[in-house]
Amino acid sequence: MAGSAATPKYGLIAGNGRFPFLLLEAAKSRGLEIVVAAIKEETDPAIESMGVAVEWLSLGQLGKLIKVFQAAGVRRAVMAGQVKHKQIFSHLRPDWKMAALLASLATRNTDSLLGAVAQVLADEGIELESSTQFLQPLLAAAGPMTRRAPDERERRELDYGFQVARHLAAMDIGQAVAIADCACVAAEAMEGTDAMIARAASLAGGRPLTIVKVAKPKQDLRFDVPVIGPGTIAAMRLAGATLLGVESGLTLLLERETCLAAADAAGIAVVGQPRGGD
Repeated sequence: MAGSAATPKYGLIAGNGRFPFLLLEAAKSRGLEIVVAAIKEETDPAIESMGVAVEWLSLGQLGKLIKVFQAAGVRRAVMAGQVKHKQIFSHLRPDWKMAALLASLATRNTDSLLGAVAQVLADEGIELESSTQFLQPLLAAAGPMTRRAPDERERRELDYGFQVARHLAAMDIGQAVAIADCACVAAEAMEGTDAMIARAASLAGGRPLTIVKVAKPKQDLRFDVPVIGPGTIAAMRLAGATLLGVESGLTLLLERETCLAAADAAGIAVVGQPRGGD
């Protein structure tokens, strides 16, 4: 099926995990033609089994990314799947276009880098859009999403955790925290949420943990969507965490039914809270 005004052709910049696969399934169900730019350092090779065009490139090959999309007639693109922060800054081998972009940055953090990439793509006629448009049913709902709701102790931990997480997110430090006895045991940095949960377990001394994950105050959902999935629940179960709080309408629950079923089986409560906090 050729791309047209009625059925636009999308480009997918695919990172790791299940997110790119879920997005492909959702896009194909809507009759959209997808061209995948797969990142050699991150993307699962099984992406080639999805029945779409796949082009492989390395981190830093911004010029190749643009050529791939332009050659395919792509004018709209989305990002799906994590690219580890440590990969971005330790394994980046920039081509000349990426090198010029890096030289132009006032600050070299992930947000400024990806924002600049989005602007370069726009300058080349490729608009980067939010992946959440394809996955609305997977966004967290407000209130308890599991059979069990938080008890009184957990509710106090949850309220405190949201306060701490939002302060840290506003400073671009991380987006998740682990709380025990209304104290912050661990805060997410570049290692990612699941690794932070494992670290928190070693510091909590057997106390039950509450995990809270939020979006940044002005998070650009085109390339940075808060995500939890079965791996998050598995990490919580091993860490002795009993409650997960996320922001409703902003956080994706990948493999939603599997994720919530695993939480129910482990006795973990999963709760969505609106950005306003009520």
